[in-house]
Amino acid sequence: MQLVWFRQDLRIHDNSALTHAMQQGPAMALYVVSPAQWQQHADAPLKVDFQLRNLLQLAAGLQQLNVPLLVLRCELWRDLPEKLLEFCQRWQVRQLHFNDQYGVNEQQRDQACSAILHAAGIGVQRHQDGVLFAPGSVRNRHGQMFQVFTPFKKACWQRLHHSPPRSLRTPAAQAPVAIASQLQEAQQLLAHNPQWNSLWPAGEQYAWQQLHSFCQHHLAHYQQERDFPALDGTSRLSPYLACGVLSVGSCWQAAVHTNQGEFDSGCQGTVTWLNELLWREFYQHLLALHPRLSRGAPYQAHTQHINWREAPQDLQAWQQGRTGFPLIDAAMRQLAATGWMHNRLRMVVAMFFSKNLLLDWRLGEHWFMQHLIDGDLAANNGGWQWSASTGTDAVPYFRVFNPLTQSRRFDPHGRFIRQWLPELAHLSDQEIHLPPQDLFTRNYPPPIVDLKASRVRAIEAFRQIPASLSAGLE
Repeated sequence: MQLVWFRQDLRIHDNSALTHAMQQGPAMALYVVSPAQWQQHADAPLKVDFQLRNLLQLAAGLQQLNVPLLVLRCELWRDLPEKLLEFCQRWQVRQLHFNDQYGVNEQQRDQACSAILHAAGIGVQRHQDGVLFAPGSVRNRHGQMFQVFTPFKKACWQRLHHSPPRSLRTPAAQAPVAIASQLQEAQQLLAHNPQWNSLWPAGEQYAWQQLHSFCQHHLAHYQQERDFPALDGTSRLSPYLACGVLSVGSCWQAAVHTNQGEFDSGCQGTVTWLNELLWREFYQHLLALHPRLSRGAPYQAHTQHINWREAPQDLQAWQQGRTGFPLIDAAMRQLAATGWMHNRLRMVVAMFFSKNLLLDWRLGEHWFMQHLIDGDLAANNGGWQWSASTGTDAVPYFRVFNPLTQSRRFDPHGRFIRQWLPELAHLSDQEIHLPPQDLFTRNYPPPIVDLKASRVRAIEAFRQIPASLSAGLE
């Protein structure tokens, strides 16, 4: 028996582990629920529920292929090797297949599981599936990992010209096996939240519909509209990519198809969106090659010495969307209500947090993971370190987004602000970005920080890093 271990790849189409297992079949499938481990990783309840709902949709699709899906509960991954071995021996598994993941805990888990199965005479096949290129395979002429995105992107372009992504076909159904799917452990963990179900429908079919709709109706205008949170200008496919309901290769192919086969020329909307997929690729490679990123360390080691403030009241105001800066607060309330935040606003609120409030970026990164439906360690860490000027290819430390300028530029009529801050809906288009002092009421607070003074404070905090540690900071 071949066993497919599903993780962040909850799909049938273009799934390397599933396809190869069924080619060697007969095959069965496994999913491991680990509530305690998920809690340690700060996975949002909304994200966990979304994964489980997609798992049940996957089970229905696997049933059409005569592949039974069983769910094993293991609270912590440290206990999984023995449980997985027992499972494999019980079901007479000859070979395990899984698609690689790149976080430190995931890598350690997979190595431990592989070792114990190999020792018992059970084969293990690992597959590349969540990225376009294997981490470590895209390097500069000196054989080093790129530390700046643009040359990484160009290297990817060069390889894509010679070897474009090719999707694996959906496997044909195998002969029925005498094993029934067992989904109770997953079903018991469902939240049964109708609002979540409505906001984020589950299933591979729905994800494909969203992908095609985006490519047909929005992709051409993506470059012009993607930065305006009041517009429906982004794909909103990130949750489906994060848990693998769609493969990155399928997304790439769909977008390139609408651009007559081009990815570095032609429609600028398409080129811009494909570059976002390559940013995702960049961060996945960094996570795989630099384990310290999984352990909360900054990429730039000298930034470990920044004297971050301890200001619990400011932290709470940011978390609650009560900073007195309407665009920041609207974004945080969008996150709390939907589990998602517009990408432009993720940068704005992260920079406000790490620069204007001078709070440790890891606190903000953790808060995002606790609330994001698309919480992905590589992308979330990469975005926060970019904003905090602690990461590779990060924004220069002296560059600080002004939330008022961002608000007036990207929400000029206050449509987004009014949607999430109804207490400010009566203000004019000019006043809504920073309500006049005499209009503040108990319903909305005054600004918790002076933008000019806090910018100077942030720059000084970076400059105070000992010279011996910050060579090249200027």
